[in-house]
Amino acid sequence: MPELPEVETVRRGLELAMVGARIEKVELRRKDIRFPFPPRFRERLTGRRIAALARRAKFLLFRLDDGETLIAHLGMSGSFRVEAAETSSPGAFHHKRSKDPKHDHVVLHLDNGKTVTYNDPRRFGFMDLAASEALETHPRLIELGEEPLAVEFDARRLAELFAGSRAPLKSALLDQKRIAGLGNIYVCEALFRARLSPLRPAAALASPAGKPTRAAHALAKAIRAVLEEAIEAGGSTLRDHRRADGGLGYFQHGFSVYDREGLPCLRPRCRGTIHRLAQSGRSTFYCPECQK
Repeated sequence: MPELPEVETVRRGLELAMVGARIEKVELRRKDIRFPFPPRFRERLTGRRIAALARRAKFLLFRLDDGETLIAHLGMSGSFRVEAAETSSPGAFHHKRSKDPKHDHVVLHLDNGKTVTYNDPRRFGFMDLAASEALETHPRLIELGEEPLAVEFDARRLAELFAGSRAPLKSALLDQKRIAGLGNIYVCEALFRARLSPLRPAAALASPAGKPTRAAHALAKAIRAVLEEAIEAGGSTLRDHRRADGGLGYFQHGFSVYDREGLPCLRPRCRGTIHRLAQSGRSTFYCPECQK
């Protein structure tokens, strides 16, 4: 599944092609994706100008000029393709995105000459429309936690979120009701940078008085650094999915632990080997020698 850096990369690529443009025509090639389209979906989009394109966790928010917002989620395999003089696919992912036209489900024709196509082979993604002023209470968004790239997200906030938690640190960090959009790859990488074991209790981020510990400061810094570096790199892809500028995402070349089971730890002077274990149904990669 695309993680926050990949979705942010998609947002930035689509922003260049779509913001300020008017939707002249909408093609719906099926009645639903993961869920049915909202009532009068085609009619409510047609003629609308895209005023802004934002992101909340892993959701893309297309703010329209009539006070509504198009909410889009990529699910497991969804992607957008921008077509004009040349074709590009905004975003770069750890797994290949489809370009097979039989999986093209929604096509937006813009007045700037560009066509934006949503492709989703597994159909776990979805689209919805909601009043822009009521987005925070939308059923898909209301329970989302903190944005890890927000200015106010720091060691103090981590301590507040996890004080008293008995959950293992890795599992707790993946709880979308606490931190929104933080996914498996980047949690593994952030824990490695912070030298924290994924098995350590999440409560270790707060002192008995509720103050942030040294671990909380290290982790807050690592989370922000990993996400910002991944966004700058265009996300993570091991195959041929391309960003809006035609380049490949290359953050996967900087993985320290993810998908490196059995390989030597890359930390200088560490003689450990990367291990894999299952937590909350996901693979966790870490070095037991230097992550305590």
